[in-house]
Amino acid sequence: MTGPRAPSENRDYPAGTGTTTKTVDPAKYGGIFDRTEVRLAGEGGQGMILAGIILAEAAAIYDGKMVVQTQSYGPEARGGASKSEVVIAGGEIDYPEILSADVVVTLSQEAFEKYAASVKPGGLLIVDAEKVTRLPVAQAIRIPISRLAFETTGKTITANTVALGVLVGLTGVVSRQAIEKAVAARAPRGTEEMNRKALEAGFAEAEKIKWRE
Repeated sequence: MTGPRAPSENRDYPAGTGTTTKTVDPAKYGGIFDRTEVRLAGEGGQGMILAGIILAEAAAIYDGKMVVQTQSYGPEARGGASKSEVVIAGGEIDYPEILSADVVVTLSQEAFEKYAASVKPGGLLIVDAEKVTRLPVAQAIRIPISRLAFETTGKTITANTVALGVLVGLTGVVSRQAIEKAVAARAPRGTEEMNRKALEAGFAEAEKIKWRE
């Protein structure tokens, strides 16, 4: 998803002290965790920063959770690796930065090489199978995210929305209803149905993966 409604600044949602952090294995698809650290990365222009903002809004606005969201760009506005980081907790967040990511999603080779190693042991690494071709990590979940986006909507820019569907479908880090509302709220006028279809494609792919487990 893309459009003029995406803000460029960092977004900080309620944070504080006192959260109890529990070690979890997102690859077990165990639902919502006490604290979950998510890193979304890709090339500039792929919309992964917007995806992080949408995920944060889904958690904070629609699920009522505590969230901190930050972002950074590569040296180029387009082409360089960019990332969005989201920390989600059921209680107050005692440290706002990612220490060891529970989930990492990468949509480009450069983003994979920079950030794949940040996923914790037993964490969940999701990559775009056609964009990340050098993959020395056996445990990664490989999904042709950009191709699914194009096949579903005719536009590869919706790959970030497909990625959100995959992420939420596999982890339950936010509710399905929350991410649906957050995507709809951020979709530029006239693209609501296109982005709904992209999100559904991501959910469907997540279900296929869970059935194979």
